[in-house]
Amino acid sequence: MAGTEYVRDADRQLEETYEEPMSLATYVDRIFENPTTASHASKYLLEAIEAAGTRTVVEEGEEKRRYRFFDDPHNDGEHAILGNTEVLNGFVDDLRSIAAGRAKDEKIVWFEGPTATGKSELKRCLVNGLREYSKTPEGRRYTVEWNVQTVSGESRGLSYGGDPTATDEDNWYESPVQAHPLSVFPEEVREKILADLNGKLEDHVPISVDSRLDPFSREAYEYLEERYRREGEEALFSAITDEDHLRVKNYVVDVGQGVGVLHSEDDGPPKERLVGSWMHGMLQELDSRGRKNPQAFSYDGVLSQGNGVLTIVEDAAQHADLLQKLLNVPDEQSVKLDKGIGMDVDTQMLIISNPDLEAQLNQHADRNGTDPLKALKRRLDKHEFGYLTNLSLETELIRRELTGETTVWEADRYEELEGKIRESVTVTVKDAAGELRDREFAPHALEAAALYAVVTRLGDEDLPSGLDLIDKALIFDQGYLQEGDSRRGRDEFDFGNGAHDGEHGVPVTYTRDTLAELLQEDRERHHAELPVEDVIMPRDVLNEMADGMVDAPVFSPGERSEFENRVVPVKNHVFDRQEADVIEAIMHEKRVDEETVGEYVEHVYAWETGEPLYNARGEEVEPDPLKMKLFEVEHLGRFTEKAYQGDLPHESVRKFRREKVITALNRYAWEQRDEDFAVEDVELTAIPVIKSVLESHDWDDVRRTFEDFDPRQWDDPPSGTETEAVKADTIEAMVDLFEYSPASAELTSRHVMGQVSYRWD
Repeated sequence: MAGTEYVRDADRQLEETYEEPMSLATYVDRIFENPTTASHASKYLLEAIEAAGTRTVVEEGEEKRRYRFFDDPHNDGEHAILGNTEVLNGFVDDLRSIAAGRAKDEKIVWFEGPTATGKSELKRCLVNGLREYSKTPEGRRYTVEWNVQTVSGESRGLSYGGDPTATDEDNWYESPVQAHPLSVFPEEVREKILADLNGKLEDHVPISVDSRLDPFSREAYEYLEERYRREGEEALFSAITDEDHLRVKNYVVDVGQGVGVLHSEDDGPPKERLVGSWMHGMLQELDSRGRKNPQAFSYDGVLSQGNGVLTIVEDAAQHADLLQKLLNVPDEQSVKLDKGIGMDVDTQMLIISNPDLEAQLNQHADRNGTDPLKALKRRLDKHEFGYLTNLSLETELIRRELTGETTVWEADRYEELEGKIRESVTVTVKDAAGELRDREFAPHALEAAALYAVVTRLGDEDLPSGLDLIDKALIFDQGYLQEGDSRRGRDEFDFGNGAHDGEHGVPVTYTRDTLAELLQEDRERHHAELPVEDVIMPRDVLNEMADGMVDAPVFSPGERSEFENRVVPVKNHVFDRQEADVIEAIMHEKRVDEETVGEYVEHVYAWETGEPLYNARGEEVEPDPLKMKLFEVEHLGRFTEKAYQGDLPHESVRKFRREKVITALNRYAWEQRDEDFAVEDVELTAIPVIKSVLESHDWDDVRRTFEDFDPRQWDDPPSGTETEAVKADTIEAMVDLFEYSPASAELTSRHVMGQVSYRWD
């Protein structure tokens, strides 16, 4: 695409974003056409969040509705907040109450959590989302701008001493605090506009605008009012708000304009940080009848910049002195520039902190009724971010940290997420010689890091009998636990209230740094043809994470001991995953086809229900006991000849068919009850026992299929042996089916066979 085309694209975007300034009357007509554009701050933030829609996720094993706004959709997920959906939903619920004025409108929203839990992403996500929403027709945001140079006779401009001969356009000055256009109207008229507007608004949250004009705009208004009153103007308000003096313009919400952000490194007196400061040079130039002129105020404080939408105090522990100053802002919705000059503010206040702020707030807690910070603590409405306790989310976060990928993972079925969790990742690094090299995290390597991190964050005091932390982690991520043919849902397990889950554990920053160090290390591995030295295996990751805790200051001695004890079950689980890959690759060509499985299911269904069964010629036939027996003995491996009398099943087989196959079919039929159910329409993978036939094998299957196979020969199989042929096919299948590289397939299969060979005989 030529450069001029890119420029035209930019022109179109700006054209769609900005509008020509309009008169006050036109603006009022506009908001009756699209009321959301007049929303007050908390309602506007709520509408921006809701406009992005929702999706369903599984967290802590339970399905939850998640607002897509927090996935940072306008930026391809660059600053998405992973997890913490329940916390974010609680925030939205509070916003709904605040916006409606039902409750909590005196509260300051507080997000607290340890480092690397997504708090900084929350700030960026809010800014990104509000900016993009304000570019849409429904999310347009408006303020006013003034021109007093056009008044007849001697003029006193708002130009901070600028050239009075400048063009008219240069003499327009925007409200520095994004004043709401309706604030120009006298209070009684404004109330009538809002009553009429809310009367046609189909929303349980009414629009509320009760702010007076900001001091800067008030100075212009009063100057115009005085001049026209002296001239005897009868339609005084019309004269003041004539298009020559007042225009309504839209603006794109961003930091400094509708969003105020106070960073940890910002300093200055409290009033300067909150509202702004006087520009003393301008005070001398701007005459305001013996008092300070609000035109000479900088309005660069966090509340001034955030007026109209959102105020964020980042790393609030660094600005604890300001929190007391904010006490009455939510109640009174006003602040002072000076003793005689006040300013109304309409902003949703939000503070972000690490847990150290709470320690500061509780420093006088033992004084009970005389705690000087009690009033402040009552105003703060806390929402706690925790470390991720979902394997898929933590894997996604680690991958983001390593590769810069930002797209949010979405899946209709867990199997899709499972595929992403296990994926390999290749990262290009520069070695000591200054040359670029590709380093591969083998399949399951990031999964191993993520699972270990999650397991360190889960409490074990509430584990149901028979479960371990790996089981708990899988239930939290999948919403169920697969136990052989049975699937137990999250609701079958009682994990207590989960009060300690996600409170502490291995932070993603530690994992990221550990993996980054592994990328630079040389490994003592060699192969005649494959670059195995460039492959980082899951066991490399887990060993490095566990060993590195000794010198990591982020962990206390107690945490080191606790976390090191949790690495072994993670290693065992990851090995099981690698082992399953190798077995499935070996048995890939021996997999039972769906047609054979479908035929078995049809015969069992007809055997149990008496439903008619037809052959390929359309002739009615009886269920074939031999076909069912062969399938159960050879493919399922469930039974031996002893379970049958001839081809007729004993009770154990009949019970299996009814409880495992027929029950699953009936469940599927019930779920599809709005449709005409037919057994041939069944999704076979919906039946756990059938799913296991289609998707899994074990070493007994391998032994039965390849009688001369010997895993002890795997590293260097003798030429012409069955082991050599099996290995070649297995490596190829691991590459094709599971996206291993030849090098990582070699290392993974070696590792698995090394363990299997000890128990082969």
